[in-house]
Amino acid sequence: MTLRLLAVHAHPDDESSKGAATYAYYRDRGADVLVVSCTGGEQGSILNDKLEARAHAERDIAGLRVHEMAAAQKAMGVDHLWLGYADSGLPAEGEPVALNGFATIPLETSAEPLVAIIRRFKPHVLVTYDENGGYPHPDHIRTHEVSMEAYRAAADPSRYPETGEPWQIDKVYYDRILNAARIRAMLAYVEEHDPESPLAERLGEMLEWMGSRPDLATTHVAVSDFFPARDDALRAHASQVPLDSFFFFWPNELQAAAWPTEDFQLVESHVDSPTPETDLFAGIVDDEPSAAGAGGETR
Repeated sequence: MTLRLLAVHAHPDDESSKGAATYAYYRDRGADVLVVSCTGGEQGSILNDKLEARAHAERDIAGLRVHEMAAAQKAMGVDHLWLGYADSGLPAEGEPVALNGFATIPLETSAEPLVAIIRRFKPHVLVTYDENGGYPHPDHIRTHEVSMEAYRAAADPSRYPETGEPWQIDKVYYDRILNAARIRAMLAYVEEHDPESPLAERLGEMLEWMGSRPDLATTHVAVSDFFPARDDALRAHASQVPLDSFFFFWPNELQAAAWPTEDFQLVESHVDSPTPETDLFAGIVDDEPSAAGAGGETR
């Protein structure tokens, strides 16, 4: 039985900051892992002052980000598809998103290609963002909406019949990787083992601005052996991730000792899998689909 995981992200680089170690871990275990990027990141700025490919980025940021995504894909060992929509940008308050940006496309239009991907790939697990997009970028919010719409439509034989036979995804997760409990655990570890470390101050600052977030994670996947693959994937997105980015200020040894997991929230399940969990595929035992019923079930 080959398990299959689908991760849907807004822009190239989101997959590397939100689950890359988990994707590499499951791929190493023999699961099929497919990352879908909803947009090409065309509105992205150059966030790395030391970018070697700066001339390319200034001439064609979208083209460069295709190459960066390919390198990140290789680092994780996963498959990848573009959904094909344009980056909406992050407009100032009161300003419109980019013309024809992903966030402006009708939901029923942008969900259709994702339904087709789901029916062809037949994932058991879907990973996406919550209703706030993880943070309120228009494309992240739209990614949530499109993911959930496609998840439901893919199981309904009356929806998008031209995209293939219906398929019911077993479990849906939201990314909860950047959470206060994780920061709190690393801070406690540093304070106990190296109280003079400057990491304590930085972790304390992070905890101040995110400490009030509720801990919604239900599922903690131990993937510390794949933190280096995650970092390689992040570095592949060089136009967006400087080497001095906050993603790298905490050593992997600290993360592995204090919080060796990536964390997710189980939000919908068609299988019996009590939480807390340690495996996104917990409870999935039947790989043979049956015909979808009126309620959209295939299990």
